[in-house]
Amino acid sequence: MTVLDLARADIRALVPYSSARMEASGGTVLLNANESSRPPNVPGGEGLNRYPDPQPRALVNGLAELYGSDPSRLLVTRGSDEAIDLLVRAFCRAGQDAILISPPTFGMYAVCARIQGAQVLECPLGDAGTLDPARLLAAVTPHTRLVFVCAPNNPTGNRVDIDTLRYLATALADRAVLVVDEAYAEFSGVESAVTLVDEVDNVAVLRTLSKAWSLAGARIGTVIARDEVIDLLRRIIPPYPLPSPCVDAALGALSEEGRRLQRHHLQEILTERARMTVELANLPGVREVLPSHANFLAVRFDDASTTYRRLYAAGIVVRDITKYPGLGDALRITVGTGNENDRVLAVLRAGASA
Repeated sequence: MTVLDLARADIRALVPYSSARMEASGGTVLLNANESSRPPNVPGGEGLNRYPDPQPRALVNGLAELYGSDPSRLLVTRGSDEAIDLLVRAFCRAGQDAILISPPTFGMYAVCARIQGAQVLECPLGDAGTLDPARLLAAVTPHTRLVFVCAPNNPTGNRVDIDTLRYLATALADRAVLVVDEAYAEFSGVESAVTLVDEVDNVAVLRTLSKAWSLAGARIGTVIARDEVIDLLRRIIPPYPLPSPCVDAALGALSEEGRRLQRHHLQEILTERARMTVELANLPGVREVLPSHANFLAVRFDDASTTYRRLYAAGIVVRDITKYPGLGDALRITVGTGNENDRVLAVLRAGASA
């Protein structure tokens, strides 16, 4: 049995759409896509009259090198959200199959599954936000096709070590695909699950340039998996998923100078995260700052609702995560610049002394 046996038979048999740009190899007079022959009269408009390359080779190669993979095992998507949606649609039959998640966790796994008509099974994290692999595996049913693990987890910030992920992937062989969402991996300092793709065929890893690479607005995500899984997802991805300006922005970020700036920015965030962890924990009204290996902190307050409103009134928007199971007293605070973090602390101190 291979990982493709877990996928939808109708998707495996699907003849994918062949876009005009795919057929335009080597052409110099492009009259096959019903594009405009002239660029738009807008700043930076040169080339925007043409459809973009569906998977630009320079970007694919750059991301493969960045993540330690092979270009054939990589598909670039519009953020991780599109990769999640593609995986759910490729592996889950409406009304029959299921995904398994560990709440509290990123909400798009369940949203994509419900849009597809797939069941959402849950195995909650422990009180400390930890993942219990034995409990997770016990929750897998014969209908489970995808098991999502967010590592580090959003919104709690806890990480999952590579040995646990290896154990899960091996135990799920021939049963389900382990999808490891590494959106915050750069902040964690642990080994990536990309190495597991060499070991087993039922692992898919999600990466993004939205967080550590400062490109949330460009929507550049990546799914890394065995060639056969990538080929399956290629069948259902839209013909032109990557706008040319977004590709250019990503290539700029991956340049030598872009990588130098990224390393500096990453170190700044890690330093500020450490400072905020200590400063917040010492404030009156703060019950607990959850240990985080991401670029945010989940903070428990005596009165989360009032704290949220106080910050908002001061022009500071944080994430209300009180709706998440086990986090009814918590807010998620992204680690900002030093000045932004100082403003948060000042408002909280003023509120405590009021």
